[in-house]
Amino acid sequence: MNEAWQVLEAILTKYSLVTAFAFVGIILWISYRLSHHITRGRMHGSAIAILIGLLLAWVGGRITGGTKGITDIECLAGVGLMGGAMLRDFAIVATAFGVRLDEFLKTGLSGIVSLVTGVLSSFVIGAIIAYAFGYRDAISMTTIGGGAATYIVGPVTGSALGASSKVIALSVAAGLVKSILVMTLTPLAAKWIGLDNPRSALIFGGLMGTTSGVAGGLAATDERLVPYGAMTATFYTGLGCLLGPSLVFIVLRAIVGS
Repeated sequence: MNEAWQVLEAILTKYSLVTAFAFVGIILWISYRLSHHITRGRMHGSAIAILIGLLLAWVGGRITGGTKGITDIECLAGVGLMGGAMLRDFAIVATAFGVRLDEFLKTGLSGIVSLVTGVLSSFVIGAIIAYAFGYRDAISMTTIGGGAATYIVGPVTGSALGASSKVIALSVAAGLVKSILVMTLTPLAAKWIGLDNPRSALIFGGLMGTTSGVAGGLAATDERLVPYGAMTATFYTGLGCLLGPSLVFIVLRAIVGS
């Protein structure tokens, strides 16, 4: 039995990237089953998967005593490459190319205003919270502000600006909390905010921005609205990744002076 495990471990380690895809695939399958059977779709499978990932990162660090979470386990080292900046940014670009600009422009001025307002307000709120908790430098404030936008914008912004891994992790946590809140509160608030037609869904996606949160929340409200909200939410992610390391950082650095 021990010899069989050693052989299997050697194979998993040799093909670590393939192992990582299989490992993440299993986690996603479990996450979406939990979402369907336990939360009845109220919490999106992707949010559950992120929670499991954060838990496994902690477990991996405790088991190995390392600093890279689950990737410190040799046969799961490929998770570090799979979740690294190269494939992450590739996924973002691929998603952005799937959006048609002419469809977004049909929302008119209200859609554009909601998108810009949503992105900038998230950065401002996140930066203020970061400042209140003692992160007074522009890089940390911008990175955590990016996390308040989405858990994708935070790491992209932090990597571009050279933020510490601790700050980047905080930005991911902030984005995850926002995603879960949007998922769970959207069905409750839909009636009161008039979220019952494609136009309002487009504006909602532009204001909230977190694609998984918006998609999960709209699916629980009216699944016919999901494509509209997800489309502007995707634009939101791209705009956040563009403005975070550039305009937002320059403005914050001018304000805080570092």
